[in-house]
Amino acid sequence: MITMYARHIDLGKFSDDGLDRIIRKGSEIMDITERIDFLSKQLLDTDYAEKTLIGDKDISEVFVINLRGVDCLTFIEYIEAMRLSDSFSAFESSLRKVRYKYGIEEFANRNHFFTDWIVHNAEFVDDITEDIGGQNAVKVQKTLNEKEDGSYFLAGIQPLSREIIYIPSDSIDDSVSGNLRTGDYAGIYSPLKGLDVSHAGIIIKKDNALYLRHASSRQEFRKVIDQNFRDYMTGNPGMIILRPK
Repeated sequence: MITMYARHIDLGKFSDDGLDRIIRKGSEIMDITERIDFLSKQLLDTDYAEKTLIGDKDISEVFVINLRGVDCLTFIEYIEAMRLSDSFSAFESSLRKVRYKYGIEEFANRNHFFTDWIVHNAEFVDDITEDIGGQNAVKVQKTLNEKEDGSYFLAGIQPLSREIIYIPSDSIDDSVSGNLRTGDYAGIYSPLKGLDVSHAGIIIKKDNALYLRHASSRQEFRKVIDQNFRDYMTGNPGMIILRPK
């Protein structure tokens, strides 16, 4: 573990050189779907851990790389940053761009919400939800970060109005599933006031089936796993899909 200045790095099971080799090998895979599959596979069985990032309205932001434990959002942040990089040092730079608006390391600039990627990471991903959902895609206007009682989910972050587009679970038919591909980032739509998604992961297609590769917080897992996507979506209201460019 290395902690210095405003950086905190814990690579878990990886060494600096080992992670560098993985990222370099990934960069040689030209197909984006195969690259994301390869990179994300390296983090399978990584422990689930909440609140690994450092910084809030009262504590100065620290740039964190923590591969010992990930939550659903840091997991996809690390994978997206890796797929944009060809070395460990490039990964650090890419992560700053993926995690923070304008790449500026401040709590207020952190992409706290999944749909922040649509706005601030538009050079890296496209929102294809409406494209694949067609007439079944639903549009709702939300004020992110504001709870029913008017309090904030994240103190110090001002609420913002945003149109959210999602595909309801009962509309995820074979046509929609057929248009998903390995490497798509899936946000699980949340009906709660003030939230866009309740969870996020990566779509993986293998063995003629669809999976969600994600950092599961469920007690029986508590790690990064592949879970049958249709089974996972049972009981969930819908999904938002972002596709890496």
